[in-house]
Amino acid sequence: MTEVIALKKALPDPSPAEDDRIDWLMEVVLRNRFLPCPDPDSIFVGDGNFQAVGAEFLGHFVRKGGLLPASRVLDIGCGIGRMAVPLTQYLDTANGSYRGIDPVAGGINWCQQNITAVYPNFEFRHLDIAHSLYNPKGEINGLELVLPFENQQFDFIIMTSVVTHLPDEEVSAYLREVKRVLAPGGRLFMTAFVADKVAQENAFNKRDARLGFQRYDEGPCWFVPELPPLAAVAFDDGFLDTALMRAGLSIVTKSFGHWRGVAADHYQDLYVAECRGDG
Repeated sequence: MTEVIALKKALPDPSPAEDDRIDWLMEVVLRNRFLPCPDPDSIFVGDGNFQAVGAEFLGHFVRKGGLLPASRVLDIGCGIGRMAVPLTQYLDTANGSYRGIDPVAGGINWCQQNITAVYPNFEFRHLDIAHSLYNPKGEINGLELVLPFENQQFDFIIMTSVVTHLPDEEVSAYLREVKRVLAPGGRLFMTAFVADKVAQENAFNKRDARLGFQRYDEGPCWFVPELPPLAAVAFDDGFLDTALMRAGLSIVTKSFGHWRGVAADHYQDLYVAECRGDG
């Protein structure tokens, strides 16, 4: 079973009919050859089949995150549309909306040409954030990030495979901005690598062999020695929990993924956190 570490406010289980509809939509995303799909050589957003990963996360967004068809969605680090494409089949065209931002201009250009052209409630914007791997010449310091959106504009914010490529100081800067642009009651869906005791010790030799994290200095970050520092970042268990709390976000769910060798229906660890109405 997936190990759920913290649960503040459980979501009601979907009705059988709703659950069947989610399964059906996931199958549509997986099998519909008319949905936009980039050339394999241009995909820079990680391992796995583009359609299959997108379909999986559509299910997680709805079942674990509480995403609704009328939600106003912001996808931070939207890449080349892996999360956006399945959401075109779920978000309501009249009331739902999607905004995606990313520092990689090529991915944004592809999304504008292939997704926005067909789904006008989906918009994409290049944000020139400096990153040693993805955008080394970027002009925006991640520590000074200001998202180009008004306060309390979104109901649901996605950060999949974002903090897995950020140093700890930038994580806090991102979360402050997430809190600012989330409407009261809105939710953040975030994936991460958490270096808990099981992941560190790997006693049963079941952890993903590619992710032999080692602690970096005295801070909360863990890097993979064979990779560039920001290629994969894990954090001490508790660091992200505290960072979310300090940003004004209340953890709804914290669930460990199967990268560490435990049984789970998701690979990375995931957090769902809710925006408190105060402040």
